[in-house]
Amino acid sequence: MSPLQLGLAAAGALLLLVMLAYYLWLARKNKPRQPQALPDSAVEPFDREPTLDDEALRGGLDDPGFVIPAPEKKPGLDALIDVIAPIALDAPVSGDAVLAALPPTRRVGSKPFAVEGLNAATQRWEAPQAGQRYSQLQAGLQLANRAGALNDIEFSEFVMKAQGFCDVINGTPDFPDMRREVSRARELDQFASDHDAQIAFVLRARRSAWSPSYVQQMAARLGFVPGSMAGRMVLPGASGNVPLISLSFDAQAALAEDVSQSALRELHLSLDVPQVDRTERPFARMCEAALTLAREMDGIVTDDAGVLLPSEAMDVIAADLEHLYNTLDQRELSAGSVLARRLFS
Repeated sequence: MSPLQLGLAAAGALLLLVMLAYYLWLARKNKPRQPQALPDSAVEPFDREPTLDDEALRGGLDDPGFVIPAPEKKPGLDALIDVIAPIALDAPVSGDAVLAALPPTRRVGSKPFAVEGLNAATQRWEAPQAGQRYSQLQAGLQLANRAGALNDIEFSEFVMKAQGFCDVINGTPDFPDMRREVSRARELDQFASDHDAQIAFVLRARRSAWSPSYVQQMAARLGFVPGSMAGRMVLPGASGNVPLISLSFDAQAALAEDVSQSALRELHLSLDVPQVDRTERPFARMCEAALTLAREMDGIVTDDAGVLLPSEAMDVIAADLEHLYNTLDQRELSAGSVLARRLFS
């Protein structure tokens, strides 16, 4: 073999080695970031949305003096957001009879339907319970929710459903005027539409992608816990009933056979403003979480359109939210209250 051929062969081999090294470097660079090794006991599965009543979450609380709240009672009917039809009774009726007479479905169209009784012993309105007696009853239907306002057809179905219940228990309903209630529903729905707010941030990877387990580990350091679905984590609130902030990513990546090879390039942080009490500083904590994750995971924070969100933009949003909170307070629909969570659902 001539010197020229030897030189060309050597140059070719060198070029192949350079290309191989480049592709190995590129593969290493593009490999999703992996979590640090943790004991098996520190890994929690995605099974259900935990609340502060969960034993596992109790153990993760930093404050040993934290008091676990009692489960929230089912919200009662309220004239502010419900159509209410009083039901007169000839004599007190048992809770067992009321439960047996209830219709099989608790909805009319997209609206929740409910029956309450005035407990003869405690003189308090409550959802019917076996073993109790009730001197009065009332049926109700929510005026509006995120599916829209109560309409004529739904009101008519409410009347039929409530009347059928009354026929079974020998009660006499007193239905309000349909036109007035439908008008109230439209006004309430317009107010809710004008003052609904759901804020979303997107955390995007600058360079290396992230594996699902890496995301879970980094979010867990900020207090996020596994949600009820794959690809979802939540930051619990003080009440334990509604999460402050949700973090979500591609569910298919979370369910892959080898999650270490699943590559994520963006995460979504979201806040349902009317659902969370303002005293818990949900937006400030959302900003803190987004900026901390961006710094530690080498990412950037943007809006849904990919526009960078600097701290100044977050300050503007925070100021707007204060006005929104005040307006909801004035309407007796304070963010995080039972009525607000019912209306904005």
